[in-house]
Amino acid sequence: MNQLQSMRVFVKVADLGSFVRAANALDLSTAVVTRHVADLEARLGARLLNRTTRRLSLTESGATYLERVRHLLDDLEGVEQMLAARHHEPVGTLRIVAPVVFGLQSLAPAVQSYAARYPDVVPDVTLADRQADLVEEGFDVGIMVGRPARSASIVTRRLTTCQLTVCATPAYLAQHGTPTRPDDLLRHPCLSRAPEQGGEERVFSGPEGLVRVRTTNAIAANNSEMLRQFALLGMGVAILPSYLIGRDLASGRLVELLGDYRLPEIEITIVYPSRLHLPAKVRTFVDHLVEHFESDFTAPARDSRHAKRAGALAGCGVRHVRPRAGAAAGLATAPG
Repeated sequence: MNQLQSMRVFVKVADLGSFVRAANALDLSTAVVTRHVADLEARLGARLLNRTTRRLSLTESGATYLERVRHLLDDLEGVEQMLAARHHEPVGTLRIVAPVVFGLQSLAPAVQSYAARYPDVVPDVTLADRQADLVEEGFDVGIMVGRPARSASIVTRRLTTCQLTVCATPAYLAQHGTPTRPDDLLRHPCLSRAPEQGGEERVFSGPEGLVRVRTTNAIAANNSEMLRQFALLGMGVAILPSYLIGRDLASGRLVELLGDYRLPEIEITIVYPSRLHLPAKVRTFVDHLVEHFESDFTAPARDSRHAKRAGALAGCGVRHVRPRAGAAAGLATAPG
């Protein structure tokens, strides 16, 4: 069998931990994939994989071989892509994964302008509020909101940041009063993402330094658009990303609260598998998104005094605020 193809098959099996998943990813039969690995082991005179009924694992020889072979294949693919890029425009399907709300609110215009610029590329967008595995799931690029990439095989580029805003409807504030300090939130029914997605503690910077507010949830949701709907229905106070509620603030449907306090900004990044030479469709899309968000991303402007205060807060102490007994309160944290 072709040794180069056997090397590619072995890398895919090692990455996915399964002959069956590798066969599906490569559009080969499981028998052919198994034969490629067996022939490679026979050629090398060494076992590369430990096989059990439940899982596969690399042998010591297999781990060493995988590291070297991966570099060789990356070099070869890089040379091929570099030569092909001299003669071809970006073409093919571009698979993109992004958080649901950010994709609906902010990504669509960027994808539209990219498709108009590169008509031979077909964007295929998946919206999912989860941590996607780009390599295993076959995505070319991913958008991450407040979730840092944790893989050495993934490249991350910053797109922009968004501000989290405390807000409520005018009707709610007329009935329940307007919070003016972070600890006032403990006396209001609030909305919150599930704890594993946002946490319960928020750190505000303000005139007296840093203030930590730890709340309990009155209502929870795993989607920030749902939290926005709860807020618009007057169900309580929410903390929502600027890209989601900019129009609501401008129209007066929601009112920004705690103007003298600031929450940490959330970083929005684009991630893609690490390669020496990216496919033209990926490279051009990454560059297009960086350019798009540098020039077009807009968020509700904060008073310039926040920037001055941030510098003045360096070295300040931290004050902790915990819920009072019986307080039904929580924070809506919706970075994604």
